[in-house]
Amino acid sequence: MTNFSITILGCNSAIPNLRRNPSAQALNINGIHCLIDCADGTQVQLRKFKIKFQKINHIFISHLHGDHYFGLIGLISSLHLLGRKNELHIYAPSQLEKIINIQFEASETVLKYPLHFHYLHQNKTETIFENNIFSVKAFPLEHSIPTWGFLFKEKQAKRNIKKSFAENANIPNNEYIKIQNGADFIDKDGKIYKNKSITTNPPKARSYAYCSDTAYFEKIIPIIKEVDILYHESTFAEDRKESAKEKFHSTAKDAARIAKKANVKKLLLGHYSARYKDTSPLLEEAKSVFPNTELTDDGSVFNIES
Repeated sequence: MTNFSITILGCNSAIPNLRRNPSAQALNINGIHCLIDCADGTQVQLRKFKIKFQKINHIFISHLHGDHYFGLIGLISSLHLLGRKNELHIYAPSQLEKIINIQFEASETVLKYPLHFHYLHQNKTETIFENNIFSVKAFPLEHSIPTWGFLFKEKQAKRNIKKSFAENANIPNNEYIKIQNGADFIDKDGKIYKNKSITTNPPKARSYAYCSDTAYFEKIIPIIKEVDILYHESTFAEDRKESAKEKFHSTAKDAARIAKKANVKKLLLGHYSARYKDTSPLLEEAKSVFPNTELTDDGSVFNIES
């Protein structure tokens, strides 16, 4: 079984506290390691939760509020000091490249490894990364500055040929892929074997959507529809709904309404205001709308099973 896991490195909003760091998450999708957002202190969180820096090859920055990227320059620098040679890809608003380069110019730092920036385009939903294992789609959210959510979607695996059939049918090598792609098999005597009788269904492709920061925004529903796990910001409780609107944030109930309308399987709450030492009231409010809701906390790990 391949791995698809999300480790929460920080789930607070702008101001960190002793229990919760601001936004950052580490993803492991079948051995490919990604980082989503990189608040101040993310390096320490990576070490604390035993995630190796050097395995991260893709970093996705949702927007340019400091609690989502202030830790990036430090992480890039540490990778340089640790002797990294492999290239690092950063998917972010275009201004971030200038911000990073200014800091390296001031310190006269020349990185030992290639750093590649990939710009996110405002008001546009697009695939920003794709390989043979999964794809990543960026889509606009509703915040006070341009902000993007990210959808990580596993590629559908091919059908599995039944071992008992493969051992006895003398299948030519060039026929294997055709059968895995759904074709029937015709043996040397002309006998037809229907695909469904000689194969089994592959594991279901898994998916994860990250939505932080955003006001209640129904335009994302078709994009995140039926994902396995949705992480949606829940900065405030319902009694601060007006404050949430003014600051382009969501309440826990807002997150639950989106999850319900998108028919997702599980909702994760996060990006809590520092005012909430106890986040259980947020969970209670969300569960009243969408029962399969969980709180995130720094260090919590969520696995998506096949």
